[in-house]
This record gives sequence, C-alpha cells and structure tokens, in this order.
Amino acid sequence: MINKQKIAILGSTGSIGKSLLKIIHRDKNNFDILLLTANKNYLELLKQTKNFSVKNVIIKDRECYEKFKKINKNKNLKIFNNYNHLSSIFKKKADYSMSAIIGLEGLDPTLKIIKYSKKIAIANKESIICGWNLLKKKIKKYKTVFIPVDSEHFSIWYALQNTNITNINKIFITASGGPLLRLSQKKIKKIKIKDVLNHPNWSMGKKITIDSSTMMNKVFELIEAKNIFNIGFDKLDIIVHPKSYVHAIICFKDGMINIIAHETTMDIPIFNSIYGNKEYYKKLNKLNIPKLNKLQLINVDKKKFPIIKILKNIPNEISLFETVLVSANDELVRLYLNKKIQYREIVSKLLKLLSLNEFTKFKKIKPRNISDIVKLDKHVRLKVNSKSVYN
Repeated sequence: MINKQKIAILGSTGSIGKSLLKIIHRDKNNFDILLLTANKNYLELLKQTKNFSVKNVIIKDRECYEKFKKINKNKNLKIFNNYNHLSSIFKKKADYSMSAIIGLEGLDPTLKIIKYSKKIAIANKESIICGWNLLKKKIKKYKTVFIPVDSEHFSIWYALQNTNITNINKIFITASGGPLLRLSQKKIKKIKIKDVLNHPNWSMGKKITIDSSTMMNKVFELIEAKNIFNIGFDKLDIIVHPKSYVHAIICFKDGMINIIAHETTMDIPIFNSIYGNKEYYKKLNKLNIPKLNKLQLINVDKKKFPIIKILKNIPNEISLFETVLVSANDELVRLYLNKKIQYREIVSKLLKLLSLNEFTKFKKIKPRNISDIVKLDKHVRLKVNSKSVYN
C-alpha cells in the first residue's frame, strides 16, 4: 500500500497553487489532498476538486461559497466558509502545507494551519514581512519545518543549509528591473498601465508586476530576508540582473562567492519545497550557458527607483511600521490600477505617507497579535484615500 503524502494548499487557484498542483499531477498517486482553499474563484476550485479527489475546501467569499455548494455534485466533499474548522479537517498533521494566499489576508490562515502541518512552505510575502514574529512563535511551538518559496529566499535558504550566518559578508538579491528598466525618465512619465504590466521575464499578477516596476518587490524581499535569516540590512543588498537567471549571490567572509541560479520559473523552488533532492524535469535541470555568459549585473539606479530609499527607514527589529508600508503600497497600487492616480504618484505618495509622525511611531511597536496588524491595515488604507494627507 502506498503511503501517500497528505497535502493542504491555501490559495490553490492562484499561480503558485496551480503550479504546485501541476507538479503533484505528475505524481498523483503519491499524494492525498486534504484541503484546497480559494477566495472567489469557485469554478477553478471545483475543477481542482474533481481532478485531485479533494476531501475538503474552504471558500472565503460568502456569495461564491453559496454558488459552489449549489453546483457541487460530490457528496463526500466537505465545504467550509472559513478557517475555524481545521481541527475537524486534520485528524493528524498534514505532511506539507503551502501558504499561497495573496496579501495580508493570508496571514491569519497561515498562522492557523501551522498547528496542523509537519512542513509549511510560505509564498505569502506579506505574512513574513508583517507577522514574522507571530509565525516564528507558532512554527517553534508546533515543531513545524518552514521553507520559504519566493525564488530569491528559497535560493538563499537552499545555499545556507548547515552554514553559520556569521560567516556571511553580504547577500545580494537580484532584481530584473521590471518592464521599465530601459526606459528614460521622460518615457516613464507618460507610461500606460498595459506597458507597466508587460514584464519581460515573469508572468505574474497585476499587483506584483507593478511592484516589480517600482522595485517595491525588492524592498519587500530584503525585509523578508532580514526576518527569515535573522540578518541585518547592512549585510543585504539589491543588484539588477535583467535575465533573472541568478536569484541570489552570497559573499562569504573567507572570500568565497556562491551564485545561486535556476531557470526563470517558480516550479523549481515549489518542486524542491515538496520533494527535496529528487531529480527535477530534465529539460530544466541543465546548465544554461548562454544565460551565464550574459549575466549583465548592474547596480540599482536610485534616481530611477527612488523607492529603494525606504530601506533606510525600516527598523532591523520587526515592527508595525512594516504593516504601514505593505498596506499603503497595496492601496496605492490599487488606486493606480483603477486609474485614480498617476504611475509616479505610487512612490511620491508612499514616501509622503511613511514620513507622517502618526506612522513613524510604529517603528518602535512590535505586533503582539494579528488584531494589531488588521486594525492598522484598515487605518492605513483609509489614510491613503484621504486627500488632505498629500497637501
């Protein structure tokens, strides 16, 4: 009898969730999917439950939850509307859980599922940025193995296993430079949304593609690295690498440099997070010599990407100020995508907001619980939409 791995995927209808299911599908008989979750995409979720004989689903949006119940024909499938029933879903710990819900909405479910997971792979960057102290406490309490799934952080984690962090001189996280890297400041002023969303290397959601264009995603990734690896900002930096083949560079104090590279696909960190050292698909596990010959590493142009200045204001110890940063940026990107503000205003308004005394005070306050983060998130979003702030 096959001893199947028991799996849970939070956010199974998003790009990370779909990629994981695609990987599992190749080895379907060795997995038992206990739980899939979604917010609104109930039709995709229904397909997934049929394809993988799923036992339980959670659909957060009430209207979509009701629609799913009406069209579902599987009487053995248990359907829930929230994460308060995990104890009835998991009689034993799942072997592997993936947290791939986008945004701060992913923090609460991630915190809740740690208790029921032997291993948790986290792709939700907002959780790691805003609630790392809360996550770390739960991970330690329930002896859950944690793996970061972002390609940069997985690369660093992979390279640093059994390595003493004090031996590191510098870690560089690579940035593609996004869709605007080669454009002049004059052209950027007139940029259209469709052009900002046209990323040269990665196929991502609209929000993260905008963050890539401003380089906010790299600001976030440095904060994540600082939290995950317990390393100061003085040992972290960003370097532009348009090909996105190298994901991180680690410089050691003894003069050795470790360059971690893989093809431009999230499948590789996802695959490794669930399988470990098993051989990956042969078409993607070969050395790409043409790309290695054209690494094109460039220092960040801080005039073109002024958002990098924010890093000087982020405290080394986790605080509620990171929630201010995440929530304000998220709301400004939403306003831009809804054509309420200009592209340049994402950064200018963000810098203005972060300098307000009512927000800088949070640099000295650590989140005690998820309620602290949720309340501040709501307040920041209201402030972003208040016109008087920018006068």
